Amino acid sequence: MHLKIDEIKKLHQKKYRSELGYFLVEGEHLILELEKAAEHNATLQNCELFVTEGYQHFASRFTKNLVSEKTMAQLSDTKTPQGIIAVAPIADSPKPLLTSEKVIYLYEVQDPGNLGTILRSLAWFGNFRCLLSPGSVDPYNPKVVRSSMGAIFHVPMELDVPLDAIASRFKSIATLDMNGKSLSDNSFTQFDCYVFGNEARGVPREALQAMNAQAFTIAGCGAIESLNLASAVNMCVYELKR
Repeated sequence: MHLKIDEIKKLHQKKYRSELGYFLVEGEHLILELEKAAEHNATLQNCELFVTEGYQHFASRFTKNLVSEKTMAQLSDTKTPQGIIAVAPIADSPKPLLTSEKVIYLYEVQDPGNLGTILRSLAWFGNFRCLLSPGSVDPYNPKVVRSSMGAIFHVPMELDVPLDAIASRFKSIATLDMNGKSLSDNSFTQFDCYVFGNEARGVPREALQAMNAQAFTIAGCGAIESLNLASAVNMCVYELKR
């Protein structure tokens, strides 16, 4: 890797992450998760570390560069930089879907915290793949990376997957709806792909009808209108693994 400091600063913007093919990983915990993932992922072995004096003795398999506090502040996305940042290559498309993998499709998810939390749950339970529609938040956004707590290194992702491509790829599709079957119904675990919608607008109803998506619901007391997207996905993922 031969990115210059000025190029690395640009990685805060999606445009340059896509153009240069790298993203930033900040903080000791995330770097340790990155190291762990790199043991089994050849792409991630090509990371490079940038550290301030306090981390100059940090043991790492990655190439390490000492930078000033001023430079670190420019590279960091946080108000109080920890003093350690990795520049990591964006992974190529994941391997073909395994028959044992369940697929979670997210339609135009916007909130970085929601996506990070969802990835964290998928990594915890394992054997899930995450598909993101066009118009979704960039998973390599620093806020997503941080809120995923390193899960982003462990979950296969496919980006910019059109909603209308889902029906041709998957024989059986499930989604959430207030009027669906109970999530505890035995049939819930039998689907190939589980579709979840934008935090405010959900998934276009006509698209769900066209793909013949089976609706399920998470029963509640009705005191509020809806669940947070990440909470809903987490409950569904737990039910699939229960």
